[in-house]
Amino acid sequence: MNLDFSNDQKYLQDEARKFFDKEGGLGIARGVMDNAEDYNKELWAKIVELGWTGIRIPEEFDGLGLGHLELCVIAEELGRSLAPVPFSSSVYLFTEALIKYASNEIKSEILPKLVSGEIVGTYAIAEDMHQATESNLTTSLNADNISGTKIAIPDAGIASHMIVVVKSTNGVDLRLVDLSDSSVKITPQKNLDTSRAFFKAEFQDTPSTIIGEAGQGWSYTQHLLDQAAVLFAFEQVGGSQAALDMAKAYSMERFAFGRQIGSYQAIKHKLADMYIALTLAKSNSYYGAWALSSESSELPLAAATARVSATKAFQLCSKENIQTHGGNGFTWEYDCHLFYKRSKMLSVLLGSEATWKEKLVSNLEKTNTLEKR
Repeated sequence: MNLDFSNDQKYLQDEARKFFDKEGGLGIARGVMDNAEDYNKELWAKIVELGWTGIRIPEEFDGLGLGHLELCVIAEELGRSLAPVPFSSSVYLFTEALIKYASNEIKSEILPKLVSGEIVGTYAIAEDMHQATESNLTTSLNADNISGTKIAIPDAGIASHMIVVVKSTNGVDLRLVDLSDSSVKITPQKNLDTSRAFFKAEFQDTPSTIIGEAGQGWSYTQHLLDQAAVLFAFEQVGGSQAALDMAKAYSMERFAFGRQIGSYQAIKHKLADMYIALTLAKSNSYYGAWALSSESSELPLAAATARVSATKAFQLCSKENIQTHGGNGFTWEYDCHLFYKRSKMLSVLLGSEATWKEKLVSNLEKTNTLEKR
């Protein structure tokens, strides 16, 4: 089994890295934070122009028709540069939901506009501070109109359309909503990582269109979350690598008592721990990429494995990067805090680390049970 990326995919990743560096790297995220913006419009326009929003969209709908592996390498560079754009919400979740479950009529109407940037999408699940489950959803459906409140929705103030997970008489449905409708109220919410924007959405008899089959929304959602977990794991790997590189560079240039601080054992141990955590996360993310690209039945297990290890790695690397920088690491002028904030945000975006650990254990139990049979 070859889990490595092809030369073409590595070339795409290299070009993506050069692109983000050329556009300003971490300075773009800083600009969004300093100016209290929801995202960087210029960077997003260039990403759309490059065609990345259509990586997974079939050619018949004006997309590039590529696979998940190409999306994985782009995700890693998005994480490395902390790009403040609505890529993950629109591409990982909204676009994937339409590709997999929408009718041909909806695909023909929306997918080409996602490629051109005319439409930006997002995905709404959470309703309260607790973990959303099939039984505790309260956003309801009456005929084709939805009512209720969703919170912590990424990029809802930027998006033109949203897929909403709602309770219906058949169970759980996925419903497509046009956010320009007057019955929708979008309000911003506070977030630790202010380079990314989150919102609350309130619906009052809002018209909607079903995506997929009625009553299958929760199983659809779980599959989409598994897919997104792999892609976010690559973002976390990219962020972890950048934090490690930053810590290593500082340890080589900072001198204390006539020596590089990287020569001291305490700093060496920090960097070694970061490297170990990153290497494990990268290995598990590659496993997730294989399961995702091959549509393997192991995807739930691989996604949970990648998600847990990448979350741990990014949290450790971002924290130890600050520690390696000493007092400087806590200041606004240094970039260390940018990675720490992004690590905290990504750790809860698809559900808490505890939730994904539970998924990991339950899927391992299923695997062991099947092997014993």
